[in-house]
Amino acid sequence: MIIGIIPARFASTRLMGKPLADIGGKPMIQHTYENCLKSKLLNEVIVAVDDQKVAQVINEFGGKSIMTPKNIQTGSDRIAFAARSLPNAKIIVNIQGDEPFIKGAMIDQAIEPLLFDLSVNVSTLAKKIETVQELKSASVVKVVFDYNNFALYFSRSPIPFVRDAKTNLERIVNADIYKHIGLYVYRREALLRFTELEQTDLEKIEKLEQLRMLENSFKIKIVVTEYENLAVDTPEDLDRARFYYAKFVNR
Repeated sequence: MIIGIIPARFASTRLMGKPLADIGGKPMIQHTYENCLKSKLLNEVIVAVDDQKVAQVINEFGGKSIMTPKNIQTGSDRIAFAARSLPNAKIIVNIQGDEPFIKGAMIDQAIEPLLFDLSVNVSTLAKKIETVQELKSASVVKVVFDYNNFALYFSRSPIPFVRDAKTNLERIVNADIYKHIGLYVYRREALLRFTELEQTDLEKIEKLEQLRMLENSFKIKIVVTEYENLAVDTPEDLDRARFYYAKFVNR
């Protein structure tokens, strides 16, 4: 089975109660959940929660949830905890709960490499950066990958460095610079093995847990998507999400 698990942490440091934040009359976690159901490849969608209030809301709109400990530090650790109670889950998709407009097609794009190539154990998404704002933002993670679309490095800094460009606009015009979209697909064994590893040096420096995989010789397949994402990490992001919903979704 291919199971989508959405880690939903109530006590977000930058936006308390984030899963229940209202967007157009629905909690954000409901938007994410319902959009995941549009995937053609997921057999089931479950939310890994750490708070009874979130579990109750999910139950009220007809969703499924699994309670996980509050002290779990990362989303990957939370989905691994949930996956241990789902022995039939052979492929597990980590879908961020703060992506209320995630498209089912994006999820399917990320899953496909594991269906067609048994040597691929982890995959994720990337999209070409199109604005200077994204290039400069440390919250927009950049990724570079090889000719076979396996990740070489992830960073909060702009990579690659375009030496001959004189401005940031020249950098994004003259080079293909990609941002990482934090949706991961794992074979079960790879997820459990990854989450049992200790944090690594580069992971601690960049605050990016996917570097733990690269530092331990995991290969991460990059799927380039044409779809845009809108992650909600801050109150300002939430305002943008509400504007986007009112203008483009709820029409």
